[in-house]
Amino acid sequence: MRRRGSLATGALGGEKEELDYSVEEVTRIQSRGFISSTKRVFVLCLVFRVVNSLLVQTYFNPDEHWQALEVAHRVTFGYGHLTWEWKKGLRSYLHPLVFALLYKLLELCHLDTPWFMARAPRLLQSLFCAVGDLYLYKFSYVLFGDEVSRWTLFSQLTNWFMFFCFPRTLSNSLETVVTLLSLFYWPSLRVKSCEQQSASRKWALILAALACAIRPTSAIIWLYVGILEFFLTQDKWRFIFLETIPIGALVLLLTFLLDRLFYGLWVLVPLNFLKFNFLSSGGDYYGTHAWHWYFSQGFSAMLFTFLPFSLAGIFQSKQWKLSGLIAWVLVLYSVLGHKEFRFVLPVLPLALLFSGYSLAALGDNLSQRNRKRSSKTHKKSCLKLKLSVLFLLVTNIPMALYMSMIHQRGTEDAMDFLSREAIIGKVQSVLFLMPCHATPYYSMLHRNLPMRFLDCTPSEGEGVLDESDRFLADPVGFTTQYFKNSSLPSHILLFESEEKQLKEFLRSHSYIGMKRFFHAHFKVDRDLQASVVVYTLHMDEKISISSQATL
Repeated sequence: MRRRGSLATGALGGEKEELDYSVEEVTRIQSRGFISSTKRVFVLCLVFRVVNSLLVQTYFNPDEHWQALEVAHRVTFGYGHLTWEWKKGLRSYLHPLVFALLYKLLELCHLDTPWFMARAPRLLQSLFCAVGDLYLYKFSYVLFGDEVSRWTLFSQLTNWFMFFCFPRTLSNSLETVVTLLSLFYWPSLRVKSCEQQSASRKWALILAALACAIRPTSAIIWLYVGILEFFLTQDKWRFIFLETIPIGALVLLLTFLLDRLFYGLWVLVPLNFLKFNFLSSGGDYYGTHAWHWYFSQGFSAMLFTFLPFSLAGIFQSKQWKLSGLIAWVLVLYSVLGHKEFRFVLPVLPLALLFSGYSLAALGDNLSQRNRKRSSKTHKKSCLKLKLSVLFLLVTNIPMALYMSMIHQRGTEDAMDFLSREAIIGKVQSVLFLMPCHATPYYSMLHRNLPMRFLDCTPSEGEGVLDESDRFLADPVGFTTQYFKNSSLPSHILLFESEEKQLKEFLRSHSYIGMKRFFHAHFKVDRDLQASVVVYTLHMDEKISISSQATL
């Protein structure tokens, strides 16, 4: 005897027809519909993220270039700068190798041109982003259904910070993608445990371990989820001894061997990372914030106008396990002195999921089951939803476009210009008289030319200024001393704020202003860096230096 179910059909606004199906048939039809929907969602997300990646033309964080693309360029082409973190074994080669493979493909296809070298890494990241968007959609579908999943996707794609940061080649971006994939498979986070619990959990553990291999601090997320799973699962010993330990050990061993291959010696990156960032507070060298920064400024700014919707969704949904994960991450990261927006990027999509829930709750008044409500109530609910969507679009789209296309774009434009000049042989050497790591480097220039930037390696002693700080304290004195001990570079890059002090000095050494690139309308953490200026050595001096080099 078959169990019966029904499936509603009919035109919009017309009479619904109840078709009699077995429960298995209803489930199968719904499953086919969901699979078809996820394919369309993935195509939508992929197209959106590709366009997104092409619109991101600004400089955000040095790690996007210096801890990923610069390392990948060195692995593939044999030249590129390794920062002090790599000399101390604080970074794994796992993340840069993703882009090293891309660079190798570009080289084999003779596509390693300035355009592709600058755009291809973010285009590849856009593919990963689309996968992350899809799994956020699927995760919200499993938790709350179709309506919430669609509004979650809307929130994810229109949030200004996700648009601005997600397509960048930061390890945090890939960590966020892998986190979303893993969360989808964890049985303890679902409303109902899945039937194939063990298989699902193994995938979750593999992805969680991979996230930790990419960024060891990802363990903060998985500690919470792991404890939750331990208390909710029936097979606790299997979870610990037959799944967590073997899978974690295997991924650790593979990354250990990978780093041994590229470092040339045995390096346990997670241990070194833990010692530097947690036991010695090494990250504090790059600045500290108040304990409440993530709550009062950081995470609130990332959510921006989605904040009230996310808070409403948390209380409306009563999904305390997931909202507890967000709170757990924010609290633990608040303990650390050094704080950055990107550190908490992996839990931003979860907050946007709750925003999707609250928007769906507004839109729920438009569903068939509530059509019996008065016409006045219906119009009021419809107006609330439309105004909310309009408010979110009007506040987030301009912010996303401004931050992605205008604010702090000068350093990338300057390096793109130099890379094109280098192709035709007009660049012999470059000196960067600006704060360290303020521009892309060999990964964008893509020419093995002498280049020099101001070092900012943390000092062993307290109160010792690095090169970058010494230059900013006395630009003329530092540059004078530097020119006494070094040959003159063919090109110099500096910000307008330092150019004002160095203009006469550079002219006296036969340098002329060659190109000026807009950078920012307002200051971030230093004096206003309104533009990036490229100075070039006068042609006669270039010829003289070139002749001396030949002799």
